[in-house]
Amino acid sequence: MNSVIPKLLLQRLGLALASLLVVSAIVFAITSVLPGDAAQEQLGQDATAESLAALRAQLGLDVPAPQRYLHWLGGLLRGDLGTSATTQMPVGDLVGSRLPNSLLLAAVTALFSVPIALALGILSAVWRGSWFDRIASTAAVGVVSVPEFLIATLAVLVFAVKLRWLPALSYVSDVDSVGEVLRAFAMPVLSLCCVIIAQMMRMTRAAVIDQLEAPYIEMVRLKGASPARMVLAHALPNAIGPIANAVALSLSYLLGGVIIVETIFNYPGIAKLMVDGVAQRDMPLVQTCTMIFCAGYLILVTFADVCGILANPRLRHG
Repeated sequence: MNSVIPKLLLQRLGLALASLLVVSAIVFAITSVLPGDAAQEQLGQDATAESLAALRAQLGLDVPAPQRYLHWLGGLLRGDLGTSATTQMPVGDLVGSRLPNSLLLAAVTALFSVPIALALGILSAVWRGSWFDRIASTAAVGVVSVPEFLIATLAVLVFAVKLRWLPALSYVSDVDSVGEVLRAFAMPVLSLCCVIIAQMMRMTRAAVIDQLEAPYIEMVRLKGASPARMVLAHALPNAIGPIANAVALSLSYLLGGVIIVETIFNYPGIAKLMVDGVAQRDMPLVQTCTMIFCAGYLILVTFADVCGILANPRLRHG
């Protein structure tokens, strides 16, 4: 392996850690300037100034912001996520009870969306200009133009209200059979898959077309290679980096789309927990949930960069 590759990998990992540190400061600063606080939310509008001051001191809200940030960052590095300002429960316990549900939703969505999007993108690139390519590309542009909250709302109106095939709310704790699991996940997964498949398909198509137009593909074609061999053995291996980037960027959309989907379907995930924390001004909970989303995004982007580096033949062979 080329000695440049380990250096590039270390640079990408170091950049990801530095970005996460900067993001932590931004997240803390934004949540600190939100109007209201947990003390005001708990005591209500009729609370006296003395009671508010006492509760803020109890919750540590009277400490200067830089000092609170350093204390919070140190806790994150030690694995101590703090205590919820409203329930007085450890934030780690609250997040731990919801995070598996969100990971399960993301895994099921990725399981369906990635193979479908890659297949559609590769076929559209191979059959570029055909009726299949025109229909798939037009449908992808149309779906990308529709926000996920509208797709989720329409899914509720059609499948839950009109047809009564699926439940309007998703309760994963009450499922006892495979059929109930499918019913519970059908509409959240459908709402997330629509936009993700469209985005991933378009980026995959562009990556494969870029390789099919490269000069080495013309040489492979002149040597008499079949279209299937030309695509599978020559174009796709060199498109792994761009395709991995497309997959990572599309899946990172889950981190934003899942917030809306979990809220609409009342899905008991970490995004719904963060929305409830914002409503209650529970800043320790909101900060932790936000950092989890940011860390997930950085992990996906870093993974795409690593795949691009390892798949680059120039770096592999010097």
